[in-house]
Amino acid sequence: MMYNNEHFEPVITPNVDKPNCETIEFYIQHENGYKALEKALKMKPAEVVDEVKKSNLRGRGGAGFPTGMKWSFMPANPVDANGNPKPKYLVCNADEGEPGTFKDRLIFTKTPHRMIEGMIIAGHAISSNKGFIYIRGEWFKEARLMQKAIDDAYAKGFLGKNILGSGFNYDLVIYKGAGAYICGEETALLNSLEGKRGEPRLKPPFPAQVGAYGMPSCVNNVETFAAVPYIIEKGWEKYAKMGTERSGGTRMIGVSGHVNKPGVYELPMNLSINDIIEIAGGMKGGKLKAVIPGGASAPMLRADECNVLTDYDSLAKAGTMAGSGGLIVMNDTVNIVEATYTLLKFYEHESCGQCSQCREGSHWLARMFKRILDGGGTQDDLDYIAKICGNMAGQTICAFADAVTGPALSSVRKFREEFEEMVMKGGLKGIGRTESVSHKMVGAHV
Repeated sequence: MMYNNEHFEPVITPNVDKPNCETIEFYIQHENGYKALEKALKMKPAEVVDEVKKSNLRGRGGAGFPTGMKWSFMPANPVDANGNPKPKYLVCNADEGEPGTFKDRLIFTKTPHRMIEGMIIAGHAISSNKGFIYIRGEWFKEARLMQKAIDDAYAKGFLGKNILGSGFNYDLVIYKGAGAYICGEETALLNSLEGKRGEPRLKPPFPAQVGAYGMPSCVNNVETFAAVPYIIEKGWEKYAKMGTERSGGTRMIGVSGHVNKPGVYELPMNLSINDIIEIAGGMKGGKLKAVIPGGASAPMLRADECNVLTDYDSLAKAGTMAGSGGLIVMNDTVNIVEATYTLLKFYEHESCGQCSQCREGSHWLARMFKRILDGGGTQDDLDYIAKICGNMAGQTICAFADAVTGPALSSVRKFREEFEEMVMKGGLKGIGRTESVSHKMVGAHV
């Protein structure tokens, strides 16, 4: 999809519809590939960090933390207890597993060299000589294509020793995860990378002090790295101008649900949710009822709340979040109780179980939603859902519990009349709906 705006041009996806766009030959010939790396290697590391800071690039994995600032947290010359230099590591979080989020897969399959180039530049910026790409276990094709791209980059001299005669050495390796959603959380990812159980770590210490294998480490998302070559090649001003005051550049949005043209769209940050729905072909099969704007864990918005910009700050002000860039659109045929239950089953299954508030809370929320759907719910259940969510959010080692409460709490607050009707009339059958396939399949254990 092409979007026209005087300040906008695709940063990551200008040629993803072209044949062989994933090859290094295409990247070099058609996208000025690895020229930004050549430019960055002539800059001092601090100058690269400063360029990224001024671009207002924020982490595209979900948290939206300023990327340049995160890089600047890395210690300059870390040493161990004996005074010996310690290595610094760069880690790419490619464990994209949230329902409704699928943008990073496009980068892996269509423009892997843009991400690789971004990682090498980032390695130079933080004075690291080794990077890890932690890739989701189910991504067999993506892992194969990325390994091919890494091999080709080595063959052309963009990876390895003395890159482009600069004296800078950099190696990249792929680590395949086992497909646990929690391993998208940066400290759980680091544990998994070390061969341990994928459970989050207490912070502090933060990864910049104690990261992978106990060494200072910086973790960024696939899309974040893929934006870096453009910033270095074209300059921070041009990138920043495509966004809002505090959120620079473009955003990859995975649009799914009831739209006529679902897919991945690269768009400026100053568009509203309603704008994006129109760009995705408009509503399909009914009127807009609700939107989850940033992956399944983002609180829902009602149709009358969707005239909001999709940058980090505007969505936060609206009580939700930009999250991982997965925009899920629901029309008025969707039963919100049932849709939320489907999401809660996912979170119940994926909780690592380390914190009781998350382990027990996610289970009880799924159980209560199931009871309401089956006709055994009470009005008190609706208040208990809010109490359970209150005992989960902000009470655990990582933000997984907060993610569970996003859809649970917002669905009851925004669509309480739908819950009350289902309680009064005796569940799905009472309101004249046939029990859905998903409800039958996932609800049997309760």
